[in-house]
Amino acid sequence: MTTTLNNLKRPHNSWHRKKRVGRGQGSGLGKTAGRGGKGQKARSGNMRFEGFEGGQSPLQRRLPKFGFISPNRVIYAVVNLADLNRFDAGATVDEAALKGKGLVKGRYDGVKLLGRGDLAKKLTVRVHKLSGKAREAVEKAGGAVEVLPLVAHKPESASKAHSGKGVKAPRQPNA
Repeated sequence: MTTTLNNLKRPHNSWHRKKRVGRGQGSGLGKTAGRGGKGQKARSGNMRFEGFEGGQSPLQRRLPKFGFISPNRVIYAVVNLADLNRFDAGATVDEAALKGKGLVKGRYDGVKLLGRGDLAKKLTVRVHKLSGKAREAVEKAGGAVEVLPLVAHKPESASKAHSGKGVKAPRQPNA
């Protein structure tokens, strides 16, 4: 019979009871309980934790600390103008359409349109944020731009967090 995961068994006599130390000389681990005589390692509460370097300042404390990730950061999925040429003329380009074409993937809070490339088709673009150059290019091609408000909380948690006030007001572009 071949050994597979569903019929694995431990080898015979492979299991040992844990040695109870400090229980008399006859046990073989009495008196000093296997710690030898004196010294730091013989004491209770010795410094045997990960990263301990014998009292020397440990590496994780010697290295400089840098960087900060704000818990309130907003992560945008970035899409360029050149990518929008995949859509048919007159189409509405929103988050769902971009996901369908594989242009945005992963976890993000909103979609941002940037102005790299050229747009040759008339499209209705619905995004959370966009650059000025991107707005000009979409309108120049005869399309329309709609800026969506950024949802600060998931719909199911918005009622708990701010009693339904989970939508940030869209920022108005400088005129």
